[in-house]
Amino acid sequence: MGFLTGKKFLITGLASERSISWGVAQAMQREGAELALTYQTEKLRPRVEKLAEKCGANIVLPCDVSADEEINGLFDKLGNSWTELDGVIHAIAFVNRRALEGDYVENTSRKDFNVAHEISSYSFTALARAGREMMQGRGAMVTMSYLGAERAMPNYNVMGVAKASLEANVRYMANSLGPDGIRVNAVSAGPIRTLAASGITDFKKMIDEVEKNAPMRRNVTIEDVGNTTAFLCSDLAAGITGEVLYVDSGYHILGMNPL
Repeated sequence: MGFLTGKKFLITGLASERSISWGVAQAMQREGAELALTYQTEKLRPRVEKLAEKCGANIVLPCDVSADEEINGLFDKLGNSWTELDGVIHAIAFVNRRALEGDYVENTSRKDFNVAHEISSYSFTALARAGREMMQGRGAMVTMSYLGAERAMPNYNVMGVAKASLEANVRYMANSLGPDGIRVNAVSAGPIRTLAASGITDFKKMIDEVEKNAPMRRNVTIEDVGNTTAFLCSDLAAGITGEVLYVDSGYHILGMNPL
């Protein structure tokens, strides 16, 4: 028996076997959890359904987090199968690629700023609101961040600002949901070769920099992030909330300027 046996989790943001959320799904399945997955568009549905078969997830539901009615509908449908929910994994972020290039001030439009914050940060709050009743007294929520939330990283621009918003969101949500017995944390992962990361210019330089200079002299994997996330969602982490836990081979402790 694993340390998540008997628990039920909703995992968002799964798009491929390169997704961080796939590492989470694998770790949670290994530890005995029951899983439900979401997909954003019908185009992604067949791909997510195949991944669901691989990780033993019996529930696959649509959810576009830019629409409150979709989020509310997600939990209504989930409630048809589960009466209680032990946690939500939020692995969703988006910004138009053009906003990740060049000068931050010149290239950040009002629209791009709002979209980055709505999808990458506010959606975490919206999921909490809709799932609060199902998680009452037992929930653990985990989202995914990055060092760009606290340092100005090349070619990260407005996404770094959105991640800073997300990390503040974690603290305020933890304070709000704590009396309901719901914990809220974030994992700040080192750079990983995901589909989302492919949109960042010179991403390979970031990978090489961490491997060369991080205390552990290696990059992290989706499995590393998945294991940490599974721990944060378990009773082993019952006293942890409002935290940003770094899984980046120690890179964040260095005093040097990044890259």
